[in-house]
Amino acid sequence: MNVLVCHNFYRHAGGEDSVFHEEVRLLESYGHHVVCYTRRNDEFDGQSKLRLSMNAVWNRATANELAELVRRENIQVAHFHNTWPLISAAGYSAVRRAGAAVVQTLHNYRLLCPGGTLCRQGKVCEACVGKVVPWPAMRHGCYRYSRFASTIMASATVTHRMLGTFRRHVDRFIALSEFARDKFQAAGLPRNKLVIKPNFVIPPTNLTTEAGGNYALFVGRLSPEKGVQPLLAAWRDHAPSLPLKIVGDGPQSELVESEAGRNPRMEYLGRRAPREVYELIRGAAVLVVPSVNYEGFPRTIVEAFAVGTPVIASRLGSMIELIEDGCTGAFCEAGNPASLVAAVNRLAADPAKREQMGMAAKDEFQRRYTPERNHAQLLSVYDQAVRERALTFAASRSTGVSTSRNRSRPATTAPVVANVVSDMKHS
Repeated sequence: MNVLVCHNFYRHAGGEDSVFHEEVRLLESYGHHVVCYTRRNDEFDGQSKLRLSMNAVWNRATANELAELVRRENIQVAHFHNTWPLISAAGYSAVRRAGAAVVQTLHNYRLLCPGGTLCRQGKVCEACVGKVVPWPAMRHGCYRYSRFASTIMASATVTHRMLGTFRRHVDRFIALSEFARDKFQAAGLPRNKLVIKPNFVIPPTNLTTEAGGNYALFVGRLSPEKGVQPLLAAWRDHAPSLPLKIVGDGPQSELVESEAGRNPRMEYLGRRAPREVYELIRGAAVLVVPSVNYEGFPRTIVEAFAVGTPVIASRLGSMIELIEDGCTGAFCEAGNPASLVAAVNRLAADPAKREQMGMAAKDEFQRRYTPERNHAQLLSVYDQAVRERALTFAASRSTGVSTSRNRSRPATTAPVVANVVSDMKHS
């Protein structure tokens, strides 16, 4: 199959970037012809705010480039990961008109929440869900802690909702969990276009660390939605029986470094190479995932399963689906340091149970999260998307109605942005 994979890299590499790379390698390893179209956020350094705003909502140049790639490479499926801010949702209709079906992976909750996390100030927040215009996010600056950036994000989403872009020009959406699928369906995406396909990981071979060590481990972005403050409070105020190692960086890295410097039971390791992270996970007694948001798909849980390490996670969102309580791990209450410590202490006191959980976790990985399993799921999604596009275009020809009417392309996005900014000032 000929596949175009589109992704706007983040300024600081994260899980979505890893998924993009791994899925491209997976498709290539099975002999598919893969063409990549990527953009990077540092490209807009020096651009005016007006130009950046317009391109984030509707990037005509990028849409034309994508359409040309589809025609030149005889692309059958265009698979989009992150489109913000330099690709934009304008790419959907462009590649569809050029002959390709469209698949969009929903890595986060950005279509429902400009911040993308359904979380604000360390707590679950659904204030914008179901609103035509997400005023709360703009008022609070939920995207990048900026009212301006949040307004541009909101403008893009509102514009494409008004145009019917997501409903009309995407053939299949990939949701990473049942929880996410249900959230997006409730917000208006058609259920028949939502397909559940979790991510996968490829653990390195020949790891040398002995499994089941005597420490708890956190791996992830050091930011409020990941539960960093409850994590630090757990080891500061409740004296769990295992020491804690923390891997990662982010806006709260200085806080973590300061806290670790005062607590001999806590060690901050900063950012580490992927293989070293796997070695640390394999050597841990337990991986802790104390997120206070719903999460899209916390890859570290599956990475732990791959090397046979049990996981303690918040009983919240998609994490409830990934972990079988008492079998592959355990739950704690989100944002509750005492609950996290109690779960850690229970597993620390029972090495035999931890070993049993680790074996069950590895079995779960083999059943659900291997590259082989993911390739089959991905091809099924692509086949569904191709059939959906064919049926849609056949129906449009029989009725004489175009599926990509010119009115779905705004002449300019500047009025949309200006109106939203003006309305926000008076709200």
